[in-house]
Amino acid sequence: MTESPEQSAPNPMPEQPTAELDVLALYRDAGAFHEGRFLLASGRQSPFFLQSTTLLQHPRAMTQLGGAMARQILDAGLRPDFVVGPAMGGVTLAYEVARQLSDTLPEVRGLFAEKDGQGGMKLREAFEIRRGETFVAVEDVLTTGGSLLRAVRAVEAYGAQCVGLCCIIDRRAETGPLAGYPLMSLKELHFETYAAHEVPGWLAERPLREI
Repeated sequence: MTESPEQSAPNPMPEQPTAELDVLALYRDAGAFHEGRFLLASGRQSPFFLQSTTLLQHPRAMTQLGGAMARQILDAGLRPDFVVGPAMGGVTLAYEVARQLSDTLPEVRGLFAEKDGQGGMKLREAFEIRRGETFVAVEDVLTTGGSLLRAVRAVEAYGAQCVGLCCIIDRRAETGPLAGYPLMSLKELHFETYAAHEVPGWLAERPLREI
């Protein structure tokens, strides 16, 4: 039986790219854009999932994305002392963005924050952060922004100042916990996510995959 428009799965209609790089084409070409039913880290369910790990294993794609993010940061007039990303997804991304920024900012560093086992994040003791330094925090895909915010808070505890956030894809429907921080993204891609009790029938028929 043909589903009515109200019952059919939504088709994510991406906005036009905010940069010349076709971000979604990179995800699709790498087999990193998935459709089905997925349990996200936030606990919500989604008919679509972007697997950045699949994409960012390819150095050429990493170079293109890191370069585009570095250009956004510089075009915004930011000159950070370092770039930080939340582990694990933000580790190589923070390094690549810092590497690309180093053509203009020779002393910029690439850091990462990791889980502290208590619901927050921490930095390795080997990372030296001086009070008053500025930084940009980066992430691959923003769903709620919780992980990125915890990374920012871990760095701010050392007296550094977050001057901006930058991500590959911003898929948030609302600003959420990142309100107050300037945010840049290569692509905005908004589609619905659902709490367990809100899952529509057409989505509930699909097998649930935890990611």
